[in-house]
Amino acid sequence: MTGAAAGLPRVEELEAALRALLQPTQLEVLDESAAHAGHSGAGPAGWGTHFRVRVASPLFEGRTRVARHRLVYDAVQPFVARGLHAIAIETL
Repeated sequence: MTGAAAGLPRVEELEAALRALLQPTQLEVLDESAAHAGHSGAGPAGWGTHFRVRVASPLFEGRTRVARHRLVYDAVQPFVARGLHAIAIETL
């Protein structure tokens, strides 16, 4: 990985942040950055810029889809400054 890509978020870091905030019963984080290489917002070789998250949490109970997505965004917000460009969210 290049020096520029070294600061980009990794799957493990996003998983840890999501686990800490959401206490999920199910969590899947996929790095889809390679599929976006060359697109606007893609980092070097596509590293750590585009992720897909599938998550279930007891904190989602009784909340709207927008409110559940906001909780996910709250967890990953610190990674935006490090190059997170896009996140696709599926809450269960």
